[in-house]
Amino acid sequence: MNGWQNKIASILALIIGVMAVFAGGGVMLGRDPGYSVVGWLPIYNFAAGVFTTLVTAILIWRRHWLAAPVASATLGLHAVVMLILVAAYRGAVAPQSLVAMAIRIAVWLAILALLWGRHRPARDGSQPQT
Repeated sequence: MNGWQNKIASILALIIGVMAVFAGGGVMLGRDPGYSVVGWLPIYNFAAGVFTTLVTAILIWRRHWLAAPVASATLGLHAVVMLILVAAYRGAVAPQSLVAMAIRIAVWLAILALLWGRHRPARDGSQPQT
């Protein structure tokens, strides 16, 4: 295995992280997104984006043993936030925020599929090389 899955996963993590930094940071700096915003959501987006950009993407790129657990935790956290938004803020959260969170969840599922794919045994029963 030449590590191309890690490179793609890391680039995806970097892109989604930078997008979250700009989205959350922009609102925190006063940019009006054109829809109502749940007060804590831009802070969450910014913090998650910074962590993803500065920690998770680097762990994935370097093929660190913590990359998959941290990516899994990120996906889990985004899923919990989505559940909170749908359950507790049903009428207050903008559809754009729900779509953005759904995109984040989908991207993290793809990242994890890439990370898990490199650990899948070969068809001949041999162990994958990492």
